[in-house]
Amino acid sequence: MATLGRNHKILLDLVQQPGNNLCADCAAPEPDWASYTLGVFVCLNCSGMHRNLPTVSKVKSIRLDYWEDSLIKFMQERGNSAAKAIFEKCVPAFFYKPQQKDCIVLKDQWIRAKYERREFTGENNYFLQAYNSDLFESTLWKKGKDNRQFLKRIFLLSQKDFTLRYFIKEDSKVPKAVISMKDLNAHFQPEKIGHNHGLQISYLEDERTRNIFVYHEDGQAIVSFFNAIRATRLAYLLKKHPTLQNNELIPQISTHCLKEGYMEKTGPTQREPFKKRWFTLCSMNRKLLYFKSSLVMNRENKMLQSWALSSLAQKTMATLCQRAAAGAQGEAGGTAGSHWRLRGGSLCSCVNRCRSRESGWRPSEESSLNP
Repeated sequence: MATLGRNHKILLDLVQQPGNNLCADCAAPEPDWASYTLGVFVCLNCSGMHRNLPTVSKVKSIRLDYWEDSLIKFMQERGNSAAKAIFEKCVPAFFYKPQQKDCIVLKDQWIRAKYERREFTGENNYFLQAYNSDLFESTLWKKGKDNRQFLKRIFLLSQKDFTLRYFIKEDSKVPKAVISMKDLNAHFQPEKIGHNHGLQISYLEDERTRNIFVYHEDGQAIVSFFNAIRATRLAYLLKKHPTLQNNELIPQISTHCLKEGYMEKTGPTQREPFKKRWFTLCSMNRKLLYFKSSLVMNRENKMLQSWALSSLAQKTMATLCQRAAAGAQGEAGGTAGSHWRLRGGSLCSCVNRCRSRESGWRPSEESSLNP
């Protein structure tokens, strides 16, 4: 028992050291699990993904499980920083490193890429070359415009002319669409698309935002496609801004909304019943948007509020975003006679007597706005 208590104390001291105090895979604070074959401390969620790699990683709770002296010694010798120097030695600048709140497929494939496929150890450049190839082809299931069914389509990324093309048939000579990397954005939307591997691609066309919704049954395939998009975007940005460094361009590769999810909204007269709508709060362009359906083109979208990029608007929006992210309670003044309320981490807005139209909205019972 003395040895058991001593070993647990050593582990608890180790996990508080810099580097070990965050999950090795998603940076979640205070990890309480560890892979005793890899020598890394991980959070509960990531430990579950490590269990899916039994030939590579075996995990124990640092508080509840029994730890042999030999395993304690290995954890002392390794740790998150030492493991990172091995397994993340050659991570390319464009490759997306998932964080705690990212979707499962991103974190799962990040863990598999690091430890199972060993993509970033420098042993094999096959994967890195594939992401950066002049042409990257992938077959994905794309949401149809009219019948709303997912249809198989061929997608082709090109670093020669910085475009994304997709084709209806394998033998098609002419693409259905040619999308420039200039304004393209891609991010995962499992809830919105209704699939665990759902990826949303947005781009500008005739000054309107268009959306493509795709997925692949294989997690590696869809995450590889996502990172190939990021590689092509970075190549485009490097050519457009040759004097800037990678660390200055990485934040421009893709953007994420501060909060989004389903809410319920009334009609113009408020006598109409509440209807479920998808709301998006974007801190980049200072806009709060709602969508008639989660899977529609921009022509059906309604912009609830648009914030001018004045210093006052930026400060107001920054305050709103900070409160929304922190889940604080309070109110912040809006524009056009509106006001905003934050309740328990959900962003709730009641638009009363708006100059342009009158409407109200409330959190959907299914889910509130998610960070």
